[in-house]
Amino acid sequence: MTTPDPALPAEPLAPPVPAAAPAPATPAPGCPFHSDAVPTPTARFQDDPDELYRQLRRDHGPVAPVLLDGDVPAWLVLGYRELHRVTSDPKIFARDSRRWHAWDRIPADWPLMNFVGYRPTMLFTEGAEHQRRSQAMFDALSSVDQFELRASCERVADELIDTFAGSGRADLMAEYADQLPLRVVTRLYGLDASESAALQRDMLDLANGSDDTVGAFQRMYDRMAALVAKVRVHPAPGVPERLTAHPAGLTDEEIVNDLIGTVYASHQPTADWIGNALRLMLTDERFAVTMAGGRRSVGQALNEVLWEDTPVPNFIGRWAAEDTTLGGQHIRKGDCLVLGLAAANADPHVRPDFRAGASGNQAHMAFSHGEHGCPEPGRDLAEVIAMTAIEVLIDRLPDVTLTVAPEELQWRSSVLTRGVAAMPVTFAPAPLG
Repeated sequence: MTTPDPALPAEPLAPPVPAAAPAPATPAPGCPFHSDAVPTPTARFQDDPDELYRQLRRDHGPVAPVLLDGDVPAWLVLGYRELHRVTSDPKIFARDSRRWHAWDRIPADWPLMNFVGYRPTMLFTEGAEHQRRSQAMFDALSSVDQFELRASCERVADELIDTFAGSGRADLMAEYADQLPLRVVTRLYGLDASESAALQRDMLDLANGSDDTVGAFQRMYDRMAALVAKVRVHPAPGVPERLTAHPAGLTDEEIVNDLIGTVYASHQPTADWIGNALRLMLTDERFAVTMAGGRRSVGQALNEVLWEDTPVPNFIGRWAAEDTTLGGQHIRKGDCLVLGLAAANADPHVRPDFRAGASGNQAHMAFSHGEHGCPEPGRDLAEVIAMTAIEVLIDRLPDVTLTVAPEELQWRSSVLTRGVAAMPVTFAPAPLG
């Protein structure tokens, strides 16, 4: 185990509820501030993010001062090289949000609390403790049989398509992409259809910041706790069983929190990955000729989306464990850094030209990087889910067509997510699968 940082509380000061987070033991006075810092709650991050990134690079270089909701100062890491450094050096750019010196100005109902409020999950752990818990999750996810996963995805995809195939029209986000990943993941966990539906309702309440955020999290926690208790007594193949039997010796609370964290981190990004790739394939002439059977084009679309319209364009984040410099900026101990994943992908020094045939370039930052990036087995499973979802859809509905002009598709407005809000389509009514 690592020696506790004296700037951090020895024990978590809040229950595992995203709406609450502990303040640091000794908050540093003041926060970084620049008069020309760019507010992040702006439509520009959704409507024309690439132009905004170019402006920020021109005005500030690869690390730019920004203001989060409520005019809370932070740094946005724009440069590919700088992002690689931040994600590769967890000793200086740490993950535990209790290091933040701005907690004294963050209200409990802050819109971004779900992303920064400390919870005892592996996502906020550091050092040897992070290694212990992340290795257990890595091994559990690695144990998933990808052939069985694909078969499960196909069943879920067919079930969802059957609900609208006969009507000749659908919203591919609400009726398909927004439902499929969670249904598949919960089956990996051993939950039945009714439990999966309840979990999805609670997770959406949590993600959307509803009035019942605390209740939604508690129901998720109770459901996962019951699942882990059941698996302890009656082991059954699946991710929870692998975690309970892992040599890391995880406690039930650790497993419950990490299961919730994994579900929360995997569902919406995968749903948006599916939706953004479908949008590309339905609107770009390069994919039109292969929609009805080109398997390679699906993989190309998925990879291109991770560069051009990554589902998680920005991620909060990292907190400086000591004073340092980055991209020409002075970073103070306790400063918050926002990982500009989409901005790094748009860095002109690395951005590929897909129209020139760079479809095989997978050096994007969409999954972040380093020990706190998405683990490789998780990336592989997400790709199986996304690939299967699109392939089954175009097999079942090969003539699917948008009912609106491409420019009329709306993006969900959030600096931390990028996904199509709705995707209305028509097709020839098809028989049930």
